[in-house]
Amino acid sequence: MKSYINTKETDMKFTDFNLKSTIQQAIDEAGFKEPSPVQKEAIPLILEGNDIIAQAQTGTGKTAAFGLPIMDQMKADGSVEGLVIVPTRELAMQVSDELYRFGKYAGLKTATVYGGTAYAKQIERVKQASIVVATPGRLQDLLMSGKIKITPRFVVLDEADEMLDMGFLDEIKNIFTFLPKERQTLMFSATMPKGIRKLAEQILHKPKTISITKTESTNTNIAQHYYVVQERERDDALVRLIDFKNPAKSIIFCRMKKEVDRLVSHLTSQGFKVSGLHGDMEQKQREVTIRGFKQGGIDIFVATDVAARGLDVNDVTHVFNYHIPFDSESYVHRIGRTGRAGKTGEAITLVTPAELRTIKKIEKDVGTKLLTQVIPTRQEVQNSKSDELIAAIAGTQITENAINLVKTLQHDLDIVTIAHLLASRLQESQNIKGKENIGLGLEEIELLIERTMRGRGNDRGRGGYRKSGGSNRNSRNRRNSQGGSRHRGRRNSKPRRD
Repeated sequence: MKSYINTKETDMKFTDFNLKSTIQQAIDEAGFKEPSPVQKEAIPLILEGNDIIAQAQTGTGKTAAFGLPIMDQMKADGSVEGLVIVPTRELAMQVSDELYRFGKYAGLKTATVYGGTAYAKQIERVKQASIVVATPGRLQDLLMSGKIKITPRFVVLDEADEMLDMGFLDEIKNIFTFLPKERQTLMFSATMPKGIRKLAEQILHKPKTISITKTESTNTNIAQHYYVVQERERDDALVRLIDFKNPAKSIIFCRMKKEVDRLVSHLTSQGFKVSGLHGDMEQKQREVTIRGFKQGGIDIFVATDVAARGLDVNDVTHVFNYHIPFDSESYVHRIGRTGRAGKTGEAITLVTPAELRTIKKIEKDVGTKLLTQVIPTRQEVQNSKSDELIAAIAGTQITENAINLVKTLQHDLDIVTIAHLLASRLQESQNIKGKENIGLGLEEIELLIERTMRGRGNDRGRGGYRKSGGSNRNSRNRRNSQGGSRHRGRRNSKPRRD
């Protein structure tokens, strides 16, 4: 049995779990130092051989919470020792990738099983794998047809509530009839509805319960802001905020598939490197899109909530809610795509005056205050870009080719004219388009909030709209985080397709 220190210690390290050196090597390479709350509680219990039922939100480190302790106990003997069942193809790929990273030095291979691809390749990979990550439909097909026979010692249900919502309960129950009775079963779920509790009673044996409260799972590294705009201003507001915030890598969430396609086209026309993800896309196209986003070929990812669960991409600096989600749980899942692994992030939500009541509900449910901000004017963004350009020019090293270019130009032009021409050339790609003012000012927003709290939030008859010129804007409250210099290659003087 493993020995480890008291998990209540606040300064606990991964080394305190006393995992195999090959597993610890992968943890060190990934840059993990301190375990998250769910990892602190789950890893020791799993190492002791307990079945567990863990309630924790997406983005709390659940994959490592179950992956590290089960891989620590695996023998890498050529048989399938672990089975992880997940609701979606995207989550299956993400979990498989992460488990591969953790197990590569221990000789543990992973296989991913999901619909939409050929059976033969997946079956062949299963034969070579120590861990299989699968979606319920395809896994059930393979087991019932006899195409694969596996006897895993460890079985994990990840995002169990999502599988219940997607109607996979019967498939899950059927899958467990093909699995050995002697096994360690681990269930992870963001919520615990009645159906999940009943399923847990059927498949778990004397489970230990873990519950990560909202306070523990709320990521304090994420700054959360909202901007009040009219419905017709959403596109302009989004582009203005991207220009101002200057995200290195961002995800924009929409409610509908058609909105994703339309917004991808619009942002592409503005010169951004952008792609989309939704349920109607072919599997190969999904994989290429996700790979491009992970590897940096795409800077902006537009998606429906299919990407809110399970999409694990490093270094997402900003999440934009083009539309506010319908419920607080979806909001938590969405913004959990940023501020991961100890990094900071920012979540930005666009709302109309009629949606302010939903913002207040989210604040109450999540236990976090969302800060009201005003969309910067076109001139403010232009000034910010000019400041960035000046700083970039001042920090640039003079090259011999540049010296020769200036000498050539001096045959026909004086040095001041040359400087003006070069500066104008540089600024061409930084011109900010659109109208000067977008969205509501702070005084208007505060008035709307007051009326909303009094039950008159949907009354648009008086007040709440911007007067011409935006005279009531408070520029000192406008900016919170301006970001650094523009990410290289993000926006070109000419639109490009990626």
